[in-house]
Amino acid sequence: MTMHNPPHPGAFIRQIYLEPHQLSVRALAESLGVAPSTVTRIINGHSAISPEMALRLAKALGRSAESWLAMQHNYDLWQAKQTTDLTRVKAIEFAA
Repeated sequence: MTMHNPPHPGAFIRQIYLEPHQLSVRALAESLGVAPSTVTRIINGHSAISPEMALRLAKALGRSAESWLAMQHNYDLWQAKQTTDLTRVKAIEFAA
């Protein structure tokens, strides 16, 4: 089943971890071992979750690295489906 307009992982982090637990960007950045600006870019949806960041988030927040990457993948794919023009792409037919 395809999700309709999945959230960017940064929005998820803000809604599930930062706001309810009054966790600051600075505190999360310190826990992750990265600059606060790096976390800010993710939270604001300006940077994607890389495999390295997925490992850091998994250790700090408790979800699997795979789940962070899947969330990013779902977001990226949905965004691409909204903006990619495939009208000029033709299917290749293979002989059976």
